[in-house]
This record gives sequence, C-alpha cells and structure tokens, in this order.
Amino acid sequence: MLEENKGIWLALFVIVSVLIYLLAPILMPFISAAILAYIADPLVDKLETKMPRTLAVSIVFLTLSVIALLLLLIVLPLVEQQVVILAEKLPLYIDRAQYFLFPFLKERFGIDLSLIDMNMLKQSLAEYWKAAGGIAANIVGSISRSGLILAGWIANFLLMLVVTFYLLRDWDVLVAKVHALIPRKNEKNIVTIVKESDEVLGAFFRGQMLVMIVLSAVYTVGLMLVGIDTALLIGVLSGMVSFVPYLGFIVGIVVASIAALMQFQDIVPVFYVAIVFMVGQMLEGMLLTPMLVGDKIGLHPVAVIFAVLAGGQLFGFVGILLALPLAAVIAVVLRHMHEHYKQSELYAE
Repeated sequence: MLEENKGIWLALFVIVSVLIYLLAPILMPFISAAILAYIADPLVDKLETKMPRTLAVSIVFLTLSVIALLLLLIVLPLVEQQVVILAEKLPLYIDRAQYFLFPFLKERFGIDLSLIDMNMLKQSLAEYWKAAGGIAANIVGSISRSGLILAGWIANFLLMLVVTFYLLRDWDVLVAKVHALIPRKNEKNIVTIVKESDEVLGAFFRGQMLVMIVLSAVYTVGLMLVGIDTALLIGVLSGMVSFVPYLGFIVGIVVASIAALMQFQDIVPVFYVAIVFMVGQMLEGMLLTPMLVGDKIGLHPVAVIFAVLAGGQLFGFVGILLALPLAAVIAVVLRHMHEHYKQSELYAE
C-alpha cells in the first residue's frame, strides 16, 4: 500500500509539473491572484468579524487596488526620470572615473585601471542606450498599433482582479474543501505540515514584502539626504533585492558609493552612504525582520538564490513566482522527514 501511495504521489507530481510547463503562458494571472488573495486573507478575516465577508473583501480589495495604483502612478515616473538622468550623465561619470577614481585606486590600493579604453566604453554605452531607446520605442509603437496586444494585457490584468476578488471571497470555503479531501489516517501529519508551511509562507509574503517596502523607503530617503541624483533608483533596487539576506545591503552600498564618487568626486559622501546603509541594515536586523518576519522561514540565502534561478530556468516568470513558496514548503517537508528519520530504526542502527 505504501509503495502504491508513493507511485500515486510521484505520478501526481509529474502531471502537475507538466501542466505548469504547458500552461505557463496563461497561468500568471491566476498565480498572481492566488498570491494576492493569500496575502490579503488575514485582513479580510479580521473585518469579517464585524461585517459580511463580501463587504469585507470589497473594502480590502478596493483599498489595496488604490494603494497599488497610486504607487504605480507616483513611483514609476520618478524611477523612469532617474533612469534618463543616469543615461545622460554616464559619459560624465566615466570621465570622472578616468581622472579621479582610477588615480585614487592606483594610489591607495595599487589597482591600475588605466589600460581600460574609456572612449570605447563611452561609445559602447551610447550605442547600447540608443539601441535600448529604439527597442523601447518600437515596443511602445507596436503595442499602440496592435490593439490585440494591448487588449491582451488589459484582459489579463482584469482577469487577475476578478480572480483575486472571488478567491478572497471564497478562500475559507476552498480551504475547508481541500481539508475534507485529506485521508483521515494521515490528517494529523498533513495538517501539521500545512500549518507550518502557512506560517512560513505568511512570514515570507506578508512580512518580507513589508520589510522590502520599508527598506526601499529608508534607503531612498537616506540617499536623497546625501544628495545622490539617482537616490530613488538605487533605494528601490536595494530594497527589492533585500529578500536575500545582505544582498540588498551589498548591492546598494556598492552602487551608491560608486554613484557618490562619480557625482561628488570626493570620498566624504561615501561615508555618508555607508551610514545610510548601516542604519538600514540595523533596522532590518534588529527591528523589521524580527517584528515582521520572525525566524520561521529558515531558507538559507544560497537556497533562495538557487530556487529563484531554478524556477526561472524551468518555468520562466511563472517559475520565479512559484520558486520561493515551493522552496519554503519543501523546507518544511524536509524538516519533518529528517525528524522521522532520526526516530526511525534506520537512524538507530
């Protein structure tokens, strides 16, 4: 019987994997909706104690939609503006690197970068930005000319909104129906694993998302106070990659330090940049992560990187969306398997 169950689970796993691979182009609205519904469900549950669930879902849904829309309308144009500023100032930054940074590195650290052909580098960057601008213009033009492409994007977005609303409304019903399908003899073990997985996923999706948003704001404000022209771009980038421990800190402090050197041609602003990211790192380690995430995730940074890369390689962007949730659940299952192994006769021998 055990071998038969293993065969059934293996076949089910293969079938699900094949279906994800084949249906990847149309799955993203549904997966995005499921993630949004999962994140927002606790808010709906709290409001449900005071009003009907459909009304609670409507309030939460409209509130989150307005917040997301405002962020897109405010943040995206600012980021785009800073990308344009960066592209315009790149030749100037390269000249400053050639006449200030290179001699500094050679004098202080013995690193000689004078062999790099800076004129060729500037020409290559100019051609790249020109090509990127042409590609972007072609894409925008083709989208504006092709009503089908634009209609498809709008349809997917509306589909995601509709699916999110209905999943939020019926989330508890769906959970109860899935629970009813669990074999009674395995119910205790499966429920335990599911509860632990829910804690892990909840800590990651809800807590880590808040940590990323707060760190993006802290880094951006700090770099603006320092006077970095591309503060928003660097701050948002550093905050968004902070789901891997220390990665946001390392990426941010390196990029911001280079930007400060190129912009001010002085070492003093680099110390201010370091202070900004040290403050952000202390806030993350001492306040934000313990308060919002806790220690439930248990995924090593290397495992996080591998999961994201593997998911993207196997299933594209859908795989990236699914990578960390699946890795977190697999980590929970492996911990239980390890506990059973230590209690088994095989380990005792």
